Amino acid sequence: MEIDTPSPHANTPLAISVVGAGIMGLWQALTLARRGHRVRLLERSPTPFTESASRYAGAMLAPGCESETAPELRTLGPRGLALWREIYPDLVNAGSLVVAAARDHTELARFEKATEPPRTLDATGIAALEPDLAGRFAKGFYFPDEAHMETPRALAFLLDAIRAAGVAIEFGVWRMPSDNVDVLIDCRGLDAASDLPTLRGVRGERLLIKSDEIRLSRPVRLLHPRHPLYVVPWSGGHFLVGATVIESQDMGPITVRSALELLGAAYTLHPAFGEAEIVDTGAGIRPAFPDNMPHAEIRDGGQRILVNGAFRHGFLLAPVLAEAVAGHLAQGSPHPLLRT
Repeated sequence: MEIDTPSPHANTPLAISVVGAGIMGLWQALTLARRGHRVRLLERSPTPFTESASRYAGAMLAPGCESETAPELRTLGPRGLALWREIYPDLVNAGSLVVAAARDHTELARFEKATEPPRTLDATGIAALEPDLAGRFAKGFYFPDEAHMETPRALAFLLDAIRAAGVAIEFGVWRMPSDNVDVLIDCRGLDAASDLPTLRGVRGERLLIKSDEIRLSRPVRLLHPRHPLYVVPWSGGHFLVGATVIESQDMGPITVRSALELLGAAYTLHPAFGEAEIVDTGAGIRPAFPDNMPHAEIRDGGQRILVNGAFRHGFLLAPVLAEAVAGHLAQGSPHPLLRT
C-alpha cells in the first residue's frame, strides 16, 4: 500500500548509505546528495558496472511504447523523461518508431489498441522519418515524445555527477553498512531476494553490431508474435539489438538460439544488417516483481528502504523512484511506487 504517514526524518540532513551502483542506486545517490544529504554509495564489484544488469539495458525512455504491457507508465513515465532531460545533455530526443512485417499486421492492431499511439504513419510517413526503411513497411506508429541514450555513456555520466555532488563512493565492498547510518537504501537487485520473496530474475540478451550501410535516427521496434525486437542507434554506426525476455536466472552467455532470433529479426528490419559486424554480445538477469513494476519498500520505521524490481523499466523509472524516496524522507510524501 502507499505510504501516508509523516517521515521521522522530515527536513533533516541524513547520513545515507546506498548499496548497489546500478541504475537504481546511481539515481538514488545523486538525487539524495543534491537534496543536501550526506550520501555514501557502496558497490561490491571492484570496477564500475561490471556486475550490474544495467549495462545491458537498451536505455530507451519510452513510456508510450512500454505501456503495451505496463499501463502505469503512461502516468509515471513522463516524469522519468523530464528528470533525465533536466540533467543529461546527451539524451537523444528523437522519439520511437514501431513497425511490423506485412504478415504480422495483427500485431500492429494489438499494439495500437494497447498503447493508443499519438501518430500513425503510412509507408510515405515511415520513409520520411527513416529514409533507410523506405518501401519496407506499409504502416507504423510514431511516438514523438520519447528518447534514448547510449547506455555506457549515460552510466558514466551519472557516476561523474555523483562524484561532483560530493557522494563518497566505495567499490569492492561486500558488507552491508551498519554504523553511522541514518537510512540504508538497498538497491542490490537479485542479491536482495532474501528480503523480497516475490522478486524473481528475468534474463535479457542483446547484441551490439556495427554497420556503415544503414542509418537510423531513433529506436525502431519490430513487432512479432514470438520475437519482438528493438534496434537502438548509437554513435559510430553502432546499433544495440535486443532483447529477449526469458523467465530464467541463468547467468551464462547469450545462447545460439537467442542470437539467431535477434539477428534474424534485425535482418527482417533491414537486409543490410546481414552484413553487419557483431561487436559484442551480452546477457543479464533483471530483477522483477510479479507485476513487472519497480517499487521501494519502506522497512524498520524508515531506516531501511529497498528499491528494486527494475525489470525493463529501470532507466525510465529510476529517477522517479529516487524522487519518491527523497520526498518520503523529507515530508513523508506518498507515491504510487512506495510500499510499506
